[in-house]
Amino acid sequence: MSTEPHDIRLKRMYMRATHRGIKEMDIILGNFATDRLAAFDTAGLDLFDALLEENDQDLYQWVTGQAPTPAPFGDLIETIAVHAGAR
Repeated sequence: MSTEPHDIRLKRMYMRATHRGIKEMDIILGNFATDRLAAFDTAGLDLFDALLEENDQDLYQWVTGQAPTPAPFGDLIETIAVHAGAR
């Protein structure tokens, strides 16, 4: 659980979602963060924050269904993939 103020945390996570290593993930995670992140509860923010630590190549494969998504990210990746139109 983060101790930073909620608004600062959202800004940091949005920045990390939009400034990834590959442009595809900038777009996918950035659009998702813009549209959905503010509605997340603390547990959801914690999970998304952990997801941001993952490698972009792995994330892209999970979102596009090219590789199985590891726990605990399954539901979140499915939601991101549907939002991105990848599924």
